[in-house]
Amino acid sequence: MNWNYLAPIVLLCCSNVFMTFAWYGQLRYPHAALWVVIPLCWSIAFFEYCFAVPANRIGHQVYSAAQLKTMQEVITLVVFAVFSVTWLGEPLRWNHFVSFGLIVGAAFFAFHNWK
Repeated sequence: MNWNYLAPIVLLCCSNVFMTFAWYGQLRYPHAALWVVIPLCWSIAFFEYCFAVPANRIGHQVYSAAQLKTMQEVITLVVFAVFSVTWLGEPLRWNHFVSFGLIVGAAFFAFHNWK
């Protein structure tokens, strides 16, 4: 397989781990002051960009922008589902799986060649 097809997937997975912690990691500490949480989250998000920018630059050589965005959303859901259960201790219910499944269905249409 050509590296340009695989690299965006790997880099977006790494990117999403950082972004999920930047956005939602602080929810585990509801009493932390916002003036502390905001700069901390921004510093975590910096690393997200270090992975996301090259992922999109490399990926755009072989994927359309719409396909990259769709890939990003599916990866985000997978990372978030694991994060929600393991870090936040929030169970996923049947309706979450249905909504995630619909988004995965949308990815099928984004990647299917309808010539």
